[in-house]
Amino acid sequence: MHSARDRVEYEPWLEDLETVADRLDLCAEARSCAMDLFLADVPDSDRSKQAVLAASIYAGSLVAGDGRTQGAVADAADVSRLSIQSRWKELLEAAGLEPPRW
Repeated sequence: MHSARDRVEYEPWLEDLETVADRLDLCAEARSCAMDLFLADVPDSDRSKQAVLAASIYAGSLVAGDGRTQGAVADAADVSRLSIQSRWKELLEAAGLEPPRW
C-alpha cells in the first residue's frame, strides 16, 4: 500500500500512466496494478521514470489478464521495447510476484 504523499509526489507520473493506459484501453484492474508496481519502485532519476512507468503498465496488464504486447506498450508510452523488456520481470519480483515462464 502506498501513502497519499506518494500519490501526490508522483501525481504527474500517475497522470501519464493513465494517459498511456487510455491509449491501450486497459481495464481498471490493470491500471491499478500498474500504479502499485510503479509506486513500489519509482526510480530517483526522472530519465528512468518513463521506462519504469511503461514496464509497470506492461506487467500490470499481464497480472490483470488484460495483456498487451511490449511493442504496443512501448509505442503508447513513447519508450523503446528494450526499456520494458529489461525491467518488467524485476518489477514483478520486487512485488513478490512470479513472472510467467513462456
